[in-house]
Amino acid sequence: MKLIFAQGNPGDQYTHTRHNVGFQVIDDFAAKQKVTFGSKPKFLADIAELTNGGEKVLLVKPTTLYNETGRSARALVDFYKLDPATDILVIHDDLALPFGTLRTREKGSDAGNNGIKSLNAHIDHNYARLRIGIYNDLRERMDDADFVLSRFSKDEQTTLSDTIIPRCEEIVALFLGDELTLTSYTHTA
Repeated sequence: MKLIFAQGNPGDQYTHTRHNVGFQVIDDFAAKQKVTFGSKPKFLADIAELTNGGEKVLLVKPTTLYNETGRSARALVDFYKLDPATDILVIHDDLALPFGTLRTREKGSDAGNNGIKSLNAHIDHNYARLRIGIYNDLRERMDDADFVLSRFSKDEQTTLSDTIIPRCEEIVALFLGDELTLTSYTHTA
């Protein structure tokens, strides 16, 4: 079983914000797979299910705030007896990477990302990550919280839709097929 776990905040007020780019990726992926999300309060998440090569896959959008997503991940890991090191891919924004840069990694520190800090506290730091760069020049004029909760510009949203999200979905497909080399992948849109 595989778990694709997107970082983001629930609620319409966070739609298309930088912090919710993980939700944008997983929403688009679910739509292309023709699966819909349903509320699963037991797991503190909205979840869509699909099958890939005979293996069950859960697409997960936590319903906790971004900084508390580890609670949802812990509930899923415990219930399904998952091994985070092989069964989970977390998709999240990265303030340190330039907009459009994608990086994968196997594990690591939270690098100041409170959602990753929550995940690390609840399921340890050994899980695959797809980091999506959100940094741009506007960042220099705003504090971190305001910046990550700001919306993408129209041009950025177009780049996301046309280039970045499709590339992220290719990476998700590689992960699901156990074909993703996590330590060496970097892509810039």
